[in-house]
Parts: sequence; structure tokens; C-alpha cells
Amino acid sequence: MADKVLVCKDCGAEFVFTESEQAFYKEKGFDNEPQRCPACRKAKKAQQNRGNGSRGNNNRGNNNGGARRSFGSNR
Repeated sequence: MADKVLVCKDCGAEFVFTESEQAFYKEKGFDNEPQRCPACRKAKKAQQNRGNGSRGNNNRGNNNGGARRSFGSNR
């Protein structure tokens, strides 16, 4: 396996998809080569984290600031 030169779909810059990266992708079972250069991947990830909140956010769309309604016990 040799290094591959790919073109970023966002900025059009060429970037190298190294042998070690290719081996990592194969080991993880990824079928597709990366479409974005490392800088655009980082920017896209940061944009997703900013726009949608963190992935660990369990707010699930109810914008009540985390407040929960409490109910009395059933005793």
C-alpha cells in the first residue's frame, strides 16, 4: 500500500492519505477514503459540536433548561 494524494471536497486542497492511515481505516472496517483534509475535518467536527451541542447532551429537544417536572409519590 502506498500513500495516496486525495482532494478535499470542501476546500479543494490536496492532502496525503498515508499508508498508516489506510491501514487504520482498513482495521476499523471503513470502506471509504476520507473526503476532507485534516483541517476541514477538524473544522466540520467543531461546527457540528457547536451547532448541535455536545453528543452527550440528553436534552432531546425540550428547551426547558434541564428543569424536570416532579410528581408527588403514589403512596
